[in-house]
Amino acid sequence: MKYALITGASKGIGKAFAECLAAQQHALLLVARSESLLQQLALSLSEQYKVTVHYLAIDLSANDAPLTIYNWCQQNNYQVNILINNAGYGLSGATEKYTLQQHMENMQVNMQAPTQLTYLFLSMLKKNRSYILNVCSTASYQAVPGLTIYAATKAYLLRFSRALGYELKNTSVTVTAVCPGATDTDFAGRANVTGKRAQKLAARLNMRPESVAAIALKGMFAGKKEIVPGWVNRVGKFFVWLLPESVSEKSAAKIYDL
Repeated sequence: MKYALITGASKGIGKAFAECLAAQQHALLLVARSESLLQQLALSLSEQYKVTVHYLAIDLSANDAPLTIYNWCQQNNYQVNILINNAGYGLSGATEKYTLQQHMENMQVNMQAPTQLTYLFLSMLKKNRSYILNVCSTASYQAVPGLTIYAATKAYLLRFSRALGYELKNTSVTVTAVCPGATDTDFAGRANVTGKRAQKLAARLNMRPESVAAIALKGMFAGKKEIVPGWVNRVGKFFVWLLPESVSEKSAAKIYDL
């Protein structure tokens, strides 16, 4: 049996990925921190769609978490042919607002864990027609004062995805990066976004996680390298490319009250 492994699967875009894939009759491996939420989701999906769903509650900020996930799959003979590196979060405000440890954990979840999981599962993925989907962000395209570490880690993940996809172009594995903009998830709460500008902007531009997931999965199965869901986000990407970096950085800083 082949499985789709989804990190950050208990809510938001990760949950939407799980629901969409279950509806398409894919067996699932769900990974997130909250065991209670994973248990509820696994039960709901298995009952509604009659698919096999297993879950593992683990915190990806731990350095050994990716290896633990890989060993869990190996020990249970879970053959992964879809790897969705979705888990991620931001920390808003000035860099010095947070401890170094908090920043290191943020980098581990957003950047190092996807790299480690991709590396660990790559030989397994290459045995079959397989897909890697890395959830980046429209923040991947510019420096974002007020979300400094988040934007930098997502820029890394985008470039990692594109380069790895090129390396694997003659294999059975495709790599897709999806770069959502504002989405109706708990991102703002987790990131401690308190600025009224940021909150109002997100309220106006938010996409539904179900829409983001559907667009991303359609592109992934089509073998696309990079996806920006939503025309507003695609226009935003164009203007970031067009305008001087100092202008885009100043605009971003205003959003986060810096």
